[in-house]
Amino acid sequence: MSAQGQEVHINVQWQGNGGFVGTTPEGRRVVMGDVGDERGLRPMELLLASAAGCSGVDVVLILQKMRVPFTDLRIHIQGERREEHPRVYRRVHITYHVWGKDLSLKDVERAVELSLSKYCSASATLAAHAEITYDIQLHPATEEQ
Repeated sequence: MSAQGQEVHINVQWQGNGGFVGTTPEGRRVVMGDVGDERGLRPMELLLASAAGCSGVDVVLILQKMRVPFTDLRIHIQGERREEHPRVYRRVHITYHVWGKDLSLKDVERAVELSLSKYCSASATLAAHAEITYDIQLHPATEEQ
Protein backbone atom coordinates (compact mmCIF):
# COMPACT_ATOMS: atom_id res chain seq x y z
CA MET A 1 0.00 0.00 0.00
CA SER A 2 1.05 3.55 -0.62
CA ALA A 3 2.67 5.42 2.24
CA GLN A 4 0.78 8.52 1.07
CA GLY A 5 -2.77 7.20 1.53
CA GLN A 6 -4.78 6.32 4.60
CA GLU A 7 -4.77 2.60 5.21
CA VAL A 8 -7.94 0.77 6.19
CA HIS A 9 -7.83 -2.75 7.61
CA ILE A 10 -10.83 -5.06 7.81
CA ASN A 11 -10.81 -8.81 8.43
CA VAL A 12 -13.60 -10.76 6.77
CA GLN A 13 -14.32 -14.30 7.91
CA TRP A 14 -16.64 -16.86 6.36
CA GLN A 15 -19.32 -18.05 8.76
CA GLY A 16 -20.74 -20.84 6.60
CA ASN A 17 -23.86 -20.85 4.42
CA GLY A 18 -22.57 -17.88 2.43
CA GLY A 19 -22.39 -15.47 5.36
CA PHE A 20 -19.39 -13.37 6.32
CA VAL A 21 -18.56 -11.10 9.24
CA GLY A 22 -16.22 -8.18 8.74
CA THR A 23 -14.43 -6.70 11.74
CA THR A 24 -12.05 -3.81 12.20
CA PRO A 25 -9.10 -3.78 14.60
CA GLU A 26 -11.24 -1.49 16.82
CA GLY A 27 -13.97 -4.15 17.06
CA ARG A 28 -16.54 -2.63 14.69
CA ARG A 29 -18.52 -5.33 12.96
CA VAL A 30 -20.72 -5.86 9.93
CA VAL A 31 -22.67 -8.95 8.91
CA MET A 32 -22.90 -9.76 5.21
CA GLY A 33 -25.42 -12.36 4.16
CA ASP A 34 -26.95 -14.75 6.68
CA VAL A 35 -24.97 -15.62 9.79
CA GLY A 36 -26.95 -17.79 12.19
CA ASP A 37 -30.19 -15.93 12.98
CA GLU A 38 -28.71 -12.60 11.90
CA ARG A 39 -29.56 -11.46 8.39
CA GLY A 40 -27.10 -8.90 7.09
CA LEU A 41 -26.96 -6.96 3.88
CA ARG A 42 -25.48 -8.64 0.84
CA PRO A 43 -22.12 -7.14 -0.19
CA MET A 44 -23.54 -5.19 -3.16
CA GLU A 45 -26.41 -3.90 -1.00
CA LEU A 46 -23.82 -2.85 1.56
CA LEU A 47 -22.00 -0.92 -1.16
CA LEU A 48 -25.15 1.12 -1.84
CA ALA A 49 -25.81 1.58 1.88
CA SER A 50 -22.23 2.78 2.31
CA ALA A 51 -22.66 5.41 -0.40
CA ALA A 52 -25.94 6.60 1.14
CA GLY A 53 -24.44 6.71 4.63
CA CYS A 54 -21.29 8.47 3.44
CA SER A 55 -23.27 11.11 1.59
CA GLY A 56 -25.70 11.42 4.49
CA VAL A 57 -22.90 12.23 6.92
CA ASP A 58 -21.66 14.92 4.53
CA VAL A 59 -25.11 16.42 3.98
CA VAL A 60 -25.82 16.59 7.73
CA LEU A 61 -22.48 18.27 8.46
CA ILE A 62 -22.87 20.75 5.61
CA LEU A 63 -26.46 21.65 6.55
CA GLN A 64 -25.40 22.12 10.17
CA LYS A 65 -22.52 24.35 9.09
CA MET A 66 -24.95 26.34 6.93
CA ARG A 67 -27.28 26.55 9.97
CA VAL A 68 -30.17 25.04 8.04
CA PRO A 69 -32.89 24.09 10.57
CA PHE A 70 -33.57 20.51 9.49
CA THR A 71 -34.95 17.90 11.88
CA ASP A 72 -34.46 14.64 9.97
CA LEU A 73 -32.72 13.21 6.92
CA ARG A 74 -33.58 9.90 5.31
CA ILE A 75 -32.02 8.54 2.16
CA HIS A 76 -33.40 6.02 -0.30
CA ILE A 77 -30.85 4.61 -2.75
CA GLN A 78 -31.45 2.21 -5.60
CA GLY A 79 -29.06 0.74 -8.10
CA GLU A 80 -29.23 -1.08 -11.41
CA ARG A 81 -26.51 -3.63 -12.10
CA ARG A 82 -25.10 -5.00 -15.35
CA GLU A 83 -26.26 -8.43 -16.46
CA GLU A 84 -22.75 -9.60 -17.33
CA HIS A 85 -19.88 -10.14 -14.92
CA PRO A 86 -18.57 -8.24 -13.15
CA ARG A 87 -22.10 -7.13 -12.25
CA VAL A 88 -21.16 -3.58 -11.30
CA TYR A 89 -23.76 -0.87 -10.83
CA ARG A 90 -24.57 0.98 -14.06
CA ARG A 91 -27.04 3.43 -12.58
CA VAL A 92 -27.62 4.64 -9.05
CA HIS A 93 -30.41 6.98 -7.97
CA ILE A 94 -30.47 8.63 -4.55
CA THR A 95 -33.51 10.33 -3.03
CA TYR A 96 -32.81 12.61 -0.08
CA HIS A 97 -35.84 13.19 2.18
CA VAL A 98 -35.25 16.18 4.44
CA TRP A 99 -37.61 17.38 7.16
CA GLY A 100 -37.56 20.84 8.68
CA LYS A 101 -39.27 24.18 9.02
CA ASP A 102 -38.96 26.64 6.13
CA LEU A 103 -36.33 24.59 4.32
CA SER A 104 -34.69 26.07 1.26
CA LEU A 105 -34.34 23.66 -1.65
CA LYS A 106 -31.32 25.69 -2.78
CA ASP A 107 -29.52 25.08 0.54
CA VAL A 108 -30.21 21.34 0.50
CA GLU A 109 -29.18 21.07 -3.17
CA ARG A 110 -25.90 22.80 -2.34
CA ALA A 111 -25.20 20.33 0.48
CA VAL A 112 -26.01 17.32 -1.74
CA GLU A 113 -23.94 18.66 -4.65
CA LEU A 114 -20.93 19.24 -2.38
CA SER A 115 -21.27 15.75 -0.97
CA LEU A 116 -21.52 14.00 -4.32
CA SER A 117 -18.99 16.11 -6.21
CA LYS A 118 -16.34 16.73 -3.55
CA TYR A 119 -16.56 14.85 -0.25
CA CYS A 120 -18.21 11.42 -0.45
CA SER A 121 -15.56 8.83 -1.27
CA ALA A 122 -18.07 5.98 -1.48
CA SER A 123 -20.23 7.66 -4.14
CA ALA A 124 -17.07 8.71 -6.02
CA THR A 125 -16.04 5.05 -6.09
CA LEU A 126 -19.44 4.05 -7.49
CA ALA A 127 -19.30 6.91 -10.02
CA ALA A 128 -16.32 5.23 -11.69
CA HIS A 129 -18.79 2.76 -13.23
CA ALA A 130 -22.27 4.14 -12.59
CA GLU A 131 -24.25 7.18 -13.56
CA ILE A 132 -25.38 8.73 -10.26
CA THR A 133 -28.53 10.82 -10.19
CA TYR A 134 -30.49 12.24 -7.28
CA ASP A 135 -33.58 14.10 -6.26
CA ILE A 136 -34.56 15.90 -3.10
CA GLN A 137 -37.90 15.77 -1.28
CA LEU A 138 -38.52 18.45 1.33
CA HIS A 139 -41.02 17.75 4.10
CA PRO A 140 -42.41 20.14 6.70
CA ALA A 141 -41.21 19.46 10.23
CA THR A 142 -44.82 18.81 11.27
CA GLU A 143 -45.27 16.05 8.67
CA GLU A 144 -45.08 12.58 10.18
CA GLN A 145 -41.56 11.26 9.99
